[in-house]
Amino acid sequence: MDLNKIELPASVIADLYPSSLVENDTKMTNKRQEPLVEPTIPDPGSANLPAWKFLGNNQKNVLVVLENSSSVHLPDEELSFLTGILGACQLSLADVAIVNLHQHRGVSYRELTHYFKSRIVLLFAIEPASFGLPMHFPQYQVQPFNGASFLYAPSLKDLENDRVEKSKLWVCLKRLFNL
Repeated sequence: MDLNKIELPASVIADLYPSSLVENDTKMTNKRQEPLVEPTIPDPGSANLPAWKFLGNNQKNVLVVLENSSSVHLPDEELSFLTGILGACQLSLADVAIVNLHQHRGVSYRELTHYFKSRIVLLFAIEPASFGLPMHFPQYQVQPFNGASFLYAPSLKDLENDRVEKSKLWVCLKRLFNL
């Protein structure tokens, strides 16, 4: 890896220089009169970012967070159940990003929601405090925070076999996705 060719995401540069960079309608140039190049956000597999392991295409900025030590993303039965839930919400795997926190130890909600530009975050068996959120809220409560809506629910495995819990989740999902 060449140290002279490191590309940083725009968000990292903005965090490094919060009061030094100015953005306006015209392109700024540096002292050598070369046009400034806007940094591009590298692909998830690039050397500049952690190798995010996620399932889906995140087209509608919906983040599904769970923890499962037995598979990279989630077991087939749980994936099938989750796709059924998504289908009822008029979503597909293309609309969401599914992240298994077991693959990303120590990652915070800020990193994930910023990277995936999440507007809705579904936490399955991940307590809000353990996800790094600075608040606690009960299961099945839609909680707006920091430009996103969070929903904390039991694990997909527990939900799949409990009709009452599924109905509680469905009430929240209808409100969350305006169904």
